[in-house]
Amino acid sequence: MTHELRYEQDLVRALLRDQHHDLADLELRDVNGGWDNQMWRLGEDLAVRLPRTERAPALLERERTWLPALAGRLPLPTPVPLRVGRPSSLFDRTWTVARWVEGDPADHTPITWNQAADTLAEFLRALHHPAPADAPANPLRGVPLADMPLNEDQFGLVAGHPGADGARELWERAVAAPAWQGPPTWLHGDLHPANVVVRDGTLAGVVDFGELCAGDPATDLSAAWILLPAGTAGRFFDAYGDTDEATRLRARGWAVLRALGLIGIGRAGRLGLPGGKPTWEPAGYAALERVLAAD
Repeated sequence: MTHELRYEQDLVRALLRDQHHDLADLELRDVNGGWDNQMWRLGEDLAVRLPRTERAPALLERERTWLPALAGRLPLPTPVPLRVGRPSSLFDRTWTVARWVEGDPADHTPITWNQAADTLAEFLRALHHPAPADAPANPLRGVPLADMPLNEDQFGLVAGHPGADGARELWERAVAAPAWQGPPTWLHGDLHPANVVVRDGTLAGVVDFGELCAGDPATDLSAAWILLPAGTAGRFFDAYGDTDEATRLRARGWAVLRALGLIGIGRAGRLGLPGGKPTWEPAGYAALERVLAAD
């Protein structure tokens, strides 16, 4: 099963009638986007998410297990799971009804207000508490940068770009930076433009907590360059507080990694390849330029 698989709205309506009859007559609208899950807006305040990749059920289960307990302390709206859909003859996987988070994805409507730096810092301060021993781990989030699979093909994506050499140099410096010495903290794990929403130019909500895990907060702090307007990373770190030079350097390394990932997925979309997201390429280049400008 791939993320190109699409389910029809009639299936969603039938699932609601079968398991959540009180919601079945609410207006149902397709939502463009989504990677591991296909989503519909249900009424004004709800969303239905159906898994469509092999890994998606586990990501939804992680959200259902952990996000409700964390959401109460988070200062931005999040897609808190409210109902569970069980496997049935209609659909053989568990699915979710969650809270709808109003706004436009930042890969379509970028953040433009500098005050979003304060909003993001407040959100991450509230999230980045020490995680319990049974918090999920993630081999691609919150781990040492040296463990991350960044290869020549990914650097080749920006060959010829004025920042290509700078990106490689910054990555090497970040990999060599001292490792995180504190306790593993809660991480969103996947803060990129398609996973936050924007209203009136500023950050209005954070979505898709499927990669929620514990580890080095530098993973999330990379959002200072991935999400925020140019020149606001300093304001973000002032508002977030209590980070050392090594943590900020690792965060910049994560920003290089995430920017290259956005560029690669975006380029695939521009070329019409499966799994591509055309809006991600310009977002990736903008992020790369922001993080390199920090030097």
